[in-house]
Amino acid sequence: MTARTHLTETADELLTPGEVARLFRVDPKTVTRWEKDGKLTSIRTLGGHRRYPRPQLTALFDEEPTVDEVIASLESVHALAVDIGATSDAARILRLARTLRSTA
Repeated sequence: MTARTHLTETADELLTPGEVARLFRVDPKTVTRWEKDGKLTSIRTLGGHRRYPRPQLTALFDEEPTVDEVIASLESVHALAVDIGATSDAARILRLARTLRSTA
């Protein structure tokens, strides 16, 4: 097996930040932030570009979010609902976040 073949096979298991972002339906900058927060590790190409191993992403998909992460997400959705004027939805989301916080 030549080095070139080995690199090609490995490259199939590496995703770009944009591919990871599409997979998780987030902005590519969020992927970079996840790396800074220690949730992901990247491999750098010779050109300095980040690549993320697919098995690591599968493990991240399988992780259960913490209650605090769910509450933070709900608060973000609540703010968006308020911004677009969906007051009844916003009120339900806020009640859910408060219920989760009180049971945590």
